[in-house]
Amino acid sequence: MTFFSLPHFPPAETRAEHRRRDYVIAAFTFVTTTICLTTDGYSPRFMQYVLAFFGWLFLLGFLRGECKYVRTQVAVAVMFAVVGEYFASVYMRGYVYRFENVPAYVPAGHGLVYLTAVALGRSGFFLQHARRIALFVVCACGLWALWGLSGWGRLDVIGALLFCVFLLYLFKGRSPMVYLGAFFITSWLEIVGTSAGTWAWASIDPASHLPQGNPPSGVAAWYCLVDAAAIAGAPPLLAFLTKTSGYLRRQYAVIGK
Repeated sequence: MTFFSLPHFPPAETRAEHRRRDYVIAAFTFVTTTICLTTDGYSPRFMQYVLAFFGWLFLLGFLRGECKYVRTQVAVAVMFAVVGEYFASVYMRGYVYRFENVPAYVPAGHGLVYLTAVALGRSGFFLQHARRIALFVVCACGLWALWGLSGWGRLDVIGALLFCVFLLYLFKGRSPMVYLGAFFITSWLEIVGTSAGTWAWASIDPASHLPQGNPPSGVAAWYCLVDAAAIAGAPPLLAFLTKTSGYLRRQYAVIGK
């Protein structure tokens, strides 16, 4: 039973403040993700640059209202995710975008997705109902994984494995609320993106040679890896930037004298 002890979840009777900003970020990302991915499913390639411009505009606008720590997390998430995109899509071809590239809007999109996971995870609704939401997520994703294994549709062994990885993140990770938020936004964008034909997952995973769905049922686990990298990488990066900034200020002061 220790696996389900939820040591990093908020207390069951948590009373949390409902910040309008958190819900605005989440609603905005869900709506714009739908518009963006649907548009890219049929538009010419240059439209990806238009979507990228607005993606960065909105992301930077939202980040103005965040603390340095969250901003740094978003920066790490974007860098890690972009490297992962080129490796998994362009090199490994585990999934392929419509134009066989990494669209220009993807970096900003990953930033918005991570910020949305953070916003949902810290929202009053999620904090007050964390255990109920976790139960819903486990049941929904578990049923999705079972459906993928049933053979009724496209066989999805990778999805079931990723579901098990997601459970580890959720019950053993130090930031389960972020992972809960990530499940909703990433599952949604994967369903929209694959349905619109913006990208498609290979029927056979090129690394393991196991069948996978389009998208895999436990696909949120891949995004949780990005979230974990952002959470772990932000403190040392922020410390490095702070030290570098302090050093440069001292050097400028010496030069000024």
